[in-house]
Amino acid sequence: MPTNTSNQKLIPRPPIVVVMGHIDHGKSTLLEYIRKTNITDAEAGGITQHVGAYEVSHEDDEGKERKITFIDTPGHEAFGAIRSRGANLADVAILVVSAEEGVKPQTIEALRYIKEESLPYIVAITKIDKPEANVEKVKQSLLENEIYLEGWGGEIPNVAISSKTGEGITELLEVITLLSDLNDQKEDSNAPAEGFIIESHLDKKKGIVATLIITKGTLTIKDIVVAGKTISPVRIMENHKGEGITEATFSTPVRIIGWSEIPAAGLPFKGYDNKKDAEAAISASASDDSSENEKDVHQIRSGANRVVIPLVIKVDVWGSAEALEHELKKIETEKVVFNIIHKGVGDINESDVKAASGSSDSVIAGFNVKIDSRAAAMIDRLKIETSTFDIIYKLTEWLSEMINQRTPTEKVETPKGTAKIMRIFSVVKDRQIIGGKVNDGSLSIGDTVKIVRRENEIGKGTVKELQQQKVKAKEVSSGNEFGAMVESRVVLAAGDHIIPFTITVK
Repeated sequence: MPTNTSNQKLIPRPPIVVVMGHIDHGKSTLLEYIRKTNITDAEAGGITQHVGAYEVSHEDDEGKERKITFIDTPGHEAFGAIRSRGANLADVAILVVSAEEGVKPQTIEALRYIKEESLPYIVAITKIDKPEANVEKVKQSLLENEIYLEGWGGEIPNVAISSKTGEGITELLEVITLLSDLNDQKEDSNAPAEGFIIESHLDKKKGIVATLIITKGTLTIKDIVVAGKTISPVRIMENHKGEGITEATFSTPVRIIGWSEIPAAGLPFKGYDNKKDAEAAISASASDDSSENEKDVHQIRSGANRVVIPLVIKVDVWGSAEALEHELKKIETEKVVFNIIHKGVGDINESDVKAASGSSDSVIAGFNVKIDSRAAAMIDRLKIETSTFDIIYKLTEWLSEMINQRTPTEKVETPKGTAKIMRIFSVVKDRQIIGGKVNDGSLSIGDTVKIVRRENEIGKGTVKELQQQKVKAKEVSSGNEFGAMVESRVVLAAGDHIIPFTITVK
């Protein structure tokens, strides 16, 4: 679809709205009410695990139908990168805050993304139907965190809502359209389509499926879409309901089926009307990827003093891989890092196990996927550490424990004093009765001691018994004489020094 400035068709672009906020503050249930469909029952642990895009219609005060596209971003902190991407392509943000709990750490994190992108936003105070709801207290909490609402010293619009009863939701939609009208965004519907990959996965029946948000132009059947080094002729295009469509314009979420590879979530895409231009775009992208890969290899090699754990990641959708990589950076240490040797979408198979089999230290981690029978047999035979999870923080806990297990330990010896041997009373096999004086620090029963002769360490021993003035003692301090039984294979001599020490593992 070539660009023709003389054939521009500028029309208002429906707003793209990103819903953000702390975990379990009601993002998904808000969208559920708006769409009148259920997306929360299948969510593991009550946490939205992926990004979804949904188009809804709203009738404004003048009776005109207005379209709004919502992006539902996961609330768990591991999905920070996904939330950031959502803010990048949105026009308006809704910051949800629970009327029961008020401002939480992820509320502030979400606000930071919103401000970085200079997005106009609305505060939706959710769960006002709950017994513990306190809207005024929440507004005070927002004020204390420098979120200045209308009527509270600022201009940020706010709506108190209930996704259970529907109270306030119509008002929320009206505020969204009002903000959209103020922005007065228009785009050329005759231009080639551009936008972002929101999500992608391998459907066992349909093939490779990607969800796209169009931000510019129009995409039609027979166009060719390119994202990074992946390509897909637009033969099958569906709207967010799964219905087949032949054309879609800006702000519309669509699903494209039939990609050459699974495109990574977050990649920008462009539509082309001929294969030659599409392939040229892929060649340019492949050249850029090569330089990035060289940079990554250099970074791994530069950490030669670290323990590197080779890691294979398999996930259900690309967004999960991005989230997991984001989380890995948080749990890596100065001594142990992960090197992702392979990642992909779909169940763990023989190819994944082969990729891991190159090193005895490799680990395979799966998120929302299964292990096929042949892969399971190989894993058992090769004894490769493998586990799958359906909640991301459980997976990262497992990897954190692996870091702890593989962190190299260093024993540090710390002297706690010195004593000089004045006399040897008797020697019976390895047990020697000595007399001496503590020069500094202290000497205690059970101490491990270094034996030093003429400033050279000649061995080690253990204090088995201790006396001070012929009375049994647990410890003798600096300046006092003592008698002791020391167990050591080294034969002690008058004039030797013994240095008690503690061992700390770091």
